[in-house]
Amino acid sequence: MQFARPFLSLAAAATFAFGAAPAFADTIPLTSANIGQTYTLNYDGYSSGTAVSGLTSSTTFTLTGISGNNYTFDYSLTNTTSSPLTSRVSSFGFNTDPNIAGATSTGAFSYTTLNSNYPNGIGTIDVCFKDAATGSCAGGGSGGVTTGGTGTGTFTLAFSQPISALTLGSFYVRYQSITGAGNITSASGTGTLTSTGSTSGGTVPEPGVVGLLGSALIATAFLRRRKPKLASKMAIA
Repeated sequence: MQFARPFLSLAAAATFAFGAAPAFADTIPLTSANIGQTYTLNYDGYSSGTAVSGLTSSTTFTLTGISGNNYTFDYSLTNTTSSPLTSRVSSFGFNTDPNIAGATSTGAFSYTTLNSNYPNGIGTIDVCFKDAATGSCAGGGSGGVTTGGTGTGTFTLAFSQPISALTLGSFYVRYQSITGAGNITSASGTGTLTSTGSTSGGTVPEPGVVGLLGSALIATAFLRRRKPKLASKMAIA
């Protein structure tokens, strides 16, 4: 019983320290403490409710600054669509909390639209960044990022007043000029947050890895406490 008490205390502490770490959700909460932090998302592809195998892409967003009512980011989007498919990513977008008041962007997706419909049953999203000056987030033009390519740039989100915290969520991309998928020539994709890290290269471990580390520490403590007792019993014998 004397052994059980400290062991249970250690287990409880480890559970609090490691188990309290939240799993990656598909939202990105941001404050000034997150300046320099990067967030990577992977996207699937689907059209009219049907998944399109091989239609994929990824984005990395880095919060670079907060000034007044504005949050500024670097972005990098890679079109990872695999053979025999080819595609062109013509836009990406997401929702914001609180509501966005305006947006600007540069680079591969230098046009913005607020509160527009995203195709394939997604509905209205708060902001999208596009390759062409179209009236919606549905895409158009001939720019964007083709298969195997990467597009970079910056975007700034503006709010009606200074805010102390911002949450991004519901991440999407738009595919155009699709070949190799039968009659499907355009589609959308939903993003899943896969990692976070700092621009200095430090990566935040995934929750499963953290859990394994916690279990290993508990097991190590258990073995260390048992060894002296086993040695004592052998000496008595």
